[in-house]
Amino acid sequence: MDPDINRVLYIIGASGHGKVIADLAELLGYTVYFYDDAYPEKQQIEHWTVLGTFDDLLQLELGKINVAVAIGNNVIRQEKMLLCEKHNYQLPRLIHPNAILSQYAQVDTGTVVLAGAVINAFARIGRGCIINTASVIEHDCIINDFVHISPNSALAGSVFIGDCSWVGIGSKVNQLVNIGEHVLIGAGSIVVKNIPANVVAFGSPAKVISHNR
Repeated sequence: MDPDINRVLYIIGASGHGKVIADLAELLGYTVYFYDDAYPEKQQIEHWTVLGTFDDLLQLELGKINVAVAIGNNVIRQEKMLLCEKHNYQLPRLIHPNAILSQYAQVDTGTVVLAGAVINAFARIGRGCIINTASVIEHDCIINDFVHISPNSALAGSVFIGDCSWVGIGSKVNQLVNIGEHVLIGAGSIVVKNIPANVVAFGSPAKVISHNR
């Protein structure tokens, strides 16, 4: 018997992150299939089937299908999601049952919140973000679109992060700090002051070390 199309999730990106999203999707009751540009060389990822390339997905005429973009690179994830939106595909939020989400927090479409993450009161998370395992987003933070908060990172209250920025694994951001768009914060950094757009910053305290675009 074919699965209900409303409970099928097509995942773009047959990768390690894709496996995590597939596992989460199954916990939430979806049947999972993958699309990846390595097809036809890659036709399987673990027990999941790869059906075709991203262009093949865009040819589907199944109505408002459910799609998740499981690509860690923020810019590429943005490109794929915007194309999916043009095709009127659904980009559901995927929130792990073991994440803690305040009743007053907001999480937009296409964002994934993984196991052990905490999003506290009046935090606002944009479209297409990755809130990764055991990360903490404190009260009143504003996380713009296509941001990646890596595992075990923590943002104190009222932090702002611009579009397509990436906070590396285990990093900490002090309260009231603003981080611009397209910023890469290196792993294990401590961010105590504002970081301008389009740079790489690293260290404790984090300092700008190069441009990022």
